Amino acid sequence: MTAANPLGKQGAAALPALMTTYGRQGIAFTRGEGCYLYDSNGKRYLDAVAGIAVNSLGHSHPGFFAAIRDQVGTLVHTSNIYEVPLQSQLAAELCLRSGMQQAFFCNSGTESIEASIKLARKRAWQQGISDGVILVTEGAFHGRTLGALAATHSAKYQEGFGPLPAGFLRVPYNDVPAMAAAIKSHNNIIGILVEPAQGEGGVHLPAPDYLPQLRALCDQHDLLLILDEVQTGNGRTGRYFACQHSGVVPDILATAKGLGNGYPIGVCLAAGKAAGVFQPGHHGSTFGGSPLACRAGLAVYAALDKEDLVGNAARIGRYLQDGLRTALLDCNKVREIRGLGLLIGVELDRPCKELVERARDQGLLINVTADNVIRLVPPLTLNQSEADFIISVVSKLVQEL
Repeated sequence: MTAANPLGKQGAAALPALMTTYGRQGIAFTRGEGCYLYDSNGKRYLDAVAGIAVNSLGHSHPGFFAAIRDQVGTLVHTSNIYEVPLQSQLAAELCLRSGMQQAFFCNSGTESIEASIKLARKRAWQQGISDGVILVTEGAFHGRTLGALAATHSAKYQEGFGPLPAGFLRVPYNDVPAMAAAIKSHNNIIGILVEPAQGEGGVHLPAPDYLPQLRALCDQHDLLLILDEVQTGNGRTGRYFACQHSGVVPDILATAKGLGNGYPIGVCLAAGKAAGVFQPGHHGSTFGGSPLACRAGLAVYAALDKEDLVGNAARIGRYLQDGLRTALLDCNKVREIRGLGLLIGVELDRPCKELVERARDQGLLINVTADNVIRLVPPLTLNQSEADFIISVVSKLVQEL
């Protein structure tokens, strides 16, 4: 016997099987190779979206494919009630590259942010603070779960999901005096959560001394510096992690996206005051850090090193930015071109979402965020000729807008 459908046959048939949570583009891809995707008609597209900064090695990377294939045929999942040696290996790799000390593995960026929030609150609770507040910033995007959503600054994402968890206080981004004033006026601040570069918010970069000054504030007031490197980590900006551009080591670092090259994995890294806080039973994840997920992460880092993809992101990122600035030098529609490595934003003086479809017609996949910023996050394997194609198509479309 099957349960009765309360909508009846007619109502059930009227609803799509998939929840309509995405405004999807009318295109489907069947395969990928390098920096290119191919649709169901065989048309080729240069992929400057990379699964929203996820496919750091591009598509069908030989080393990544071989590692995943081998692991699928060996062991996929056991759960965290047993030792997972590949977790220890990947944790050691990440700590070595980031300067952090400990890792907790999960499945996504928003889960890594949730783990970071819980870690900060657990440390505060151990200090006798039960109503701790984390400072967050305007323009921030930290994820879609309730805790991460409360830290996010976007009414369109938050609308209809209240009441959101308390414990966050918002100040302007790239404004150290505002941070200092908030700390001075509240006696229960326990940490500062920021993105080293705001990706979803429009590829906004802070002043070079922003993170060092936040580090100093946290040291002065015994707070935790929490960095959201979900998008900026794993070589995307021309360093393993964006905070390394300013020489800052946070207390907590959350990352995901490019770590798995398309396989879901996230990690919350801890150091200093945040290390050793979590003990058995404090946090967990059924799927987090599976043998397959960690093998994916290890394959990504092996490729980053073997192919110098972090250095390539820095070099090709500069080339791409310089080329766009030259091509759009006299275009008064462009407010600013900014970025770090292969996280690049072209801000226009008007909404430009229609450029996504126009670029697609030209064989280029791009993304528009914050309504008027063309965001380019291609694979870290991008070469100069592919960058030239991006420059040519984007500059032409902007000039014609």
